[in-house]
Amino acid sequence: MVGVSGASGTPYAASVLRGLLDAGLPVDLVVSRAARLTLLDETGVTWRDGSWPQALAGWLGVDPSTVGSAVAADLVRHWSCGDLAAGPSSGSYLTRGMIVVPASTAAVAGIALGLSKDLLQRAADVTLKEGRRLVVVPREMPFTRSTLLHMLSLHDAGAVVAAASPGFYAGATDARSLVDFVAGKVLDAAGVPNSLLRRWTGELGAARRLPS
Repeated sequence: MVGVSGASGTPYAASVLRGLLDAGLPVDLVVSRAARLTLLDETGVTWRDGSWPQALAGWLGVDPSTVGSAVAADLVRHWSCGDLAAGPSSGSYLTRGMIVVPASTAAVAGIALGLSKDLLQRAADVTLKEGRRLVVVPREMPFTRSTLLHMLSLHDAGAVVAAASPGFYAGATDARSLVDFVAGKVLDAAGVPNSLLRRWTGELGAARRLPS
């Protein structure tokens, strides 16, 4: 499952979603109210529950038929952020785990405190209580003391806190490569095979000698 909160960083979420779909894995998706504003601001995409497949295609930069096929094959399910009776609100609804990307400080706090104020937070809480893998990707910085404590609480509860911090050893030459590096590391943490980043080989400067 993927939860998108309102922090800046929707390209990270898009890259994670593309990686999951490329891996052939089913995706349950919830986009918070604040995330819809951020998505509109950063991409120009208007997200509405009634037309989300078209919005998802525009966001991911893929042909609408690709998303349509995934929806028809039950590979992508969208849940309204206000629907606390949705499937992922219950532990009996089976998922492989959950990625919250990007995770706003409000989402980090809500999940750490178990507030369950919307479906994103509730699904994350369910993921923790069921002992499934939860990866939380904070993007905002610098961190306040309370946010640091909330991230520590998530770590202690069994979540992986994976900050959206790209590495530069992979020879990235553009912003998309840096975004994909973070998404690849996030998918690694979630146990999803991917080829979004050049991996360290133990040879200094090797990435600079590879064709871009």
